[in-house]
Amino acid sequence: MAQENKAKASEVIARLDRIPIWALSYIFIGILGVGFLFTFFDIFDINVSFIQTSFVLFHVSSPAQIPALLGPIVLLNLIGYIIGAILLSPLADLIGRRNMLMITMAITGLGSLYNALSPDYLNYLIARTITGVGVGADLAIVNTYIGEMAPMQARAKYTNFVFLFSTLGAALGIWLGLLLTTPPAPFPLGLPFALGTTGIFATDGWRIMYGIGALLALIGLLLRIELPESPRWLLTKGRIDEASRIVSIMEDKATRKIGKLPEIQRDITPVVLERISFLDSMRFIFKDPRYIKRLGILVSVWFFGYMTVYAIASGLTSILAALGYPPPEGGMITALGVIGFILVPLTGMAIGDHLERKTWTAISVSLTILGGVLIGIAGVSNVPLAVIGSIILFYGFNLWVPMSYTWTAESFPTRARSTGFALSDGLGHIGGGISVIVISGVIQSLLSLGKVTTTIVLEVFIVIALFQVISTVIAVIIGHRTANRRLDEISP
Repeated sequence: MAQENKAKASEVIARLDRIPIWALSYIFIGILGVGFLFTFFDIFDINVSFIQTSFVLFHVSSPAQIPALLGPIVLLNLIGYIIGAILLSPLADLIGRRNMLMITMAITGLGSLYNALSPDYLNYLIARTITGVGVGADLAIVNTYIGEMAPMQARAKYTNFVFLFSTLGAALGIWLGLLLTTPPAPFPLGLPFALGTTGIFATDGWRIMYGIGALLALIGLLLRIELPESPRWLLTKGRIDEASRIVSIMEDKATRKIGKLPEIQRDITPVVLERISFLDSMRFIFKDPRYIKRLGILVSVWFFGYMTVYAIASGLTSILAALGYPPPEGGMITALGVIGFILVPLTGMAIGDHLERKTWTAISVSLTILGGVLIGIAGVSNVPLAVIGSIILFYGFNLWVPMSYTWTAESFPTRARSTGFALSDGLGHIGGGISVIVISGVIQSLLSLGKVTTTIVLEVFIVIALFQVISTVIAVIIGHRTANRRLDEISP
């Protein structure tokens, strides 16, 4: 019977791997995308709005004090992220991708609602930590799900397709912060119609933003009910007939789109397990030298890369304010920089699968350095150049992320894919938490030397980019290749 199950499972995997296109309704991409929209809204909504939060709720007296308050908040948010990624997302290897996607979205929405109601700094910290738990688990599981459902030749393309919604969430978070929490200022120094000094928005604009986040999470949760389970996961649980039915639906849809499908390969033999626990997944990764090595490489890449990502994603407006930019102007430079972020998934969808995943890290860091240098040269007086620099900066520090999401999901076998992704991405986020505190210390040290100069601004952005340089060197020199190969070939 066991041998017969293996043969049936082998045929299901062979049928799935021969499908050359996305063979589910594109509505499912949208459903996953709405969830990503919310999670990135939550990551970026603090960028601009935190200035108002600091003045109103934390009673700071100067923008220079804000980075020191932001550091612990980002750190605890990312500690929550790590907890969610390492402890919750591996449950997707136990109870299923779809079920955990429902749970993680509920946790994230509750955290955002708590943020909206926070009465003080301590509760704000706790709320951001809870939200981080949900976000950390959710991102790992979504990328695992996409990696298992997308065609072999287009895993990066469809990861970037979903990531497109992330850019919309980031843009929404930043622009709503600019609209609801900053005072009006003539464009391009701010938004002439900003509401940050009007009525309820003067004190509670930031609360409204988190309330919007909770509503987005509820929408994402309701939509995810419609998602089918991953056939690859069903096979690891011995649920072969269910997996076969889902693959049949995918085959029918693909046939209607492209006609005859390629021939089925017969030489694939996946392992079929009746039961697998979190500890089983962990043991599987740590007993195999190949996966231990991959885990070490990916944790290092994410750790140093996230140091750059979170310094900018969570703190760019606060950093600019501390360096002498008026908050509306700093917010506008950040908000327009999101144009570069939106270009990231469009690039990945067009040519993401044409290069090895690790090659994108080198392209990405070059643009991060260029964007930071342009902002430093521009200074407070040259807003157009600062905006151009911000666009390039956002394009650069984000370009490697969806490619590395794809890379990480490909690097572990189905029975431990969520666990492997969670460990890599989750432990890597420790770097993101550390970076904001490090950059805050660098800024405070430089400001203690006297007046802000172009040299000081350049030094800040060079330090921020340096972490991504380290990440890139690790990826390029010792990173493994995965592009355009079957998942069972890459990670048997």
